[in-house]
Amino acid sequence: MATVAITGAARGIGLELAAQHIAAGDTVLALPRKASPALEELAASSGGKLTIHLCDVANDASVRAAAASGDGVIDVLYNVAGVTGPMANELEGADWDAWNEAFAIMVQGPLRVLQAFLPRLREGSRVINVTSQIGASTWPMGGFYSYAAAKAALNRLMRSVATDLKPKGIVIGLVHPGWVQTDMGGPNAEITPHESAAGLLKLGTEWTLADTGEFRKWNGEPHAW
Repeated sequence: MATVAITGAARGIGLELAAQHIAAGDTVLALPRKASPALEELAASSGGKLTIHLCDVANDASVRAAAASGDGVIDVLYNVAGVTGPMANELEGADWDAWNEAFAIMVQGPLRVLQAFLPRLREGSRVINVTSQIGASTWPMGGFYSYAAAKAALNRLMRSVATDLKPKGIVIGLVHPGWVQTDMGGPNAEITPHESAAGLLKLGTEWTLADTGEFRKWNGEPHAW
């Protein structure tokens, strides 16, 4: 059985991912900024398989404390935490504080978490980063400036990290989770959190070093950059 760590585990895809790993018999370190009733209920029913470690991915001390909560090997580290960023038309002005938050959480955050947990990764460990098709240069629509820019930066960042960690045998993956029925995706999205999380779990189990640094869809198909 695997030991996995999941940021953004309080709701949405992260919460469903935690539930599916528990159902598979794995041990889960849930890393939410703030615990939710649903996550606390999952922990209570997990028979000790899920523990909650508060982790604000935009805060160095918080991330270091979460990583220091144990010393066992992490088989899969999922960087799920994210924010939507400003939704308004920003051509006439931008909320730079919101931009800073988006980059702190979705670019610096995944690297900050990886750095803190790196001593607990080993050859064969996988780091699965939830990104978005909106961050791809092939995305044909406008808007979502800070979100798109942050996800594009995450893609490029983790491609570099994949190159540098390949000699250690640590696998890096970038995944578009689909348009998911979450608070961020809305009720009219195409797939459920269960479907998205099932795809992420499969990728977290099967991604190989030969494909480290690649960008895929939740169903395993390659995603254009």
